[in-house]
Amino acid sequence: MSSAQADRATALPGLEAKREVVVYAHTSLLYWWPVWAIGYILALVTYSQGSLYTFTSGDQEFKVLIHPSKNLGVIYTMTFFLVILITNVSLRGYASAMVIALVLALTFAFAYLNIWDDIFGAFNALAIFMNFGFYVFFSTAVFVVWALNVLVFDRLDYWIFRPGQLVHVRVLGGGEETFDAHGMSVHKLRDDIFRHWVLGLGSGDVAIATSGAKKEEFLAPNVLFVGSKLREIQRLIAMKPDDTQSVTVLGDPS
Repeated sequence: MSSAQADRATALPGLEAKREVVVYAHTSLLYWWPVWAIGYILALVTYSQGSLYTFTSGDQEFKVLIHPSKNLGVIYTMTFFLVILITNVSLRGYASAMVIALVLALTFAFAYLNIWDDIFGAFNALAIFMNFGFYVFFSTAVFVVWALNVLVFDRLDYWIFRPGQLVHVRVLGGGEETFDAHGMSVHKLRDDIFRHWVLGLGSGDVAIATSGAKKEEFLAPNVLFVGSKLREIQRLIAMKPDDTQSVTVLGDPS
């Protein structure tokens, strides 16, 4: 290693082994993992603790495995509802804080007015039963769509950050576009606490704005583990191109 390379490696430790960052954007289906995960858990509980019930349809009889507790169906229905709500209603920054403050205020107000007893009584009277076959079939269908979207379709359009350079890759028909990183702006948008932290486990939306004669603006939504990788992107776009390359993926667990 030359003296200049040694000085740079000392100033930026670890970067000699990380010369590219690949950014994969994801759709809101990324946050649907609780639907299939909890569905499989409830299917396992139903399989191990459920009872066989006989239903008739005309001359045919069907034996269906159902858990005797009414709570499993309520849990799954509420999980499904909350995932739909969180993935379709965006609350960023102060809006998220205001919603949390409102929920806390209502919690204390309901406790002071003794309303919680009526609410819990209504939930206690709610009975939703789902059989083993429903949990397995529906969870598998959601998992297949989720896996294809996250692991296949979301990888057909991505960005590669290299020293002093950005490459936008479109796998299907679009080819590649290369942008000079000089003057480029890359930053994370304000978090949606419920979507990015509760369901996304630290995901975020990345805004990219190029400069120069060919100006472009890109939004990479729902990028996984974005907080731990943005510093690497900022350092890469501030560097000059280098032939030494290896890959770090932004948006993947690895």
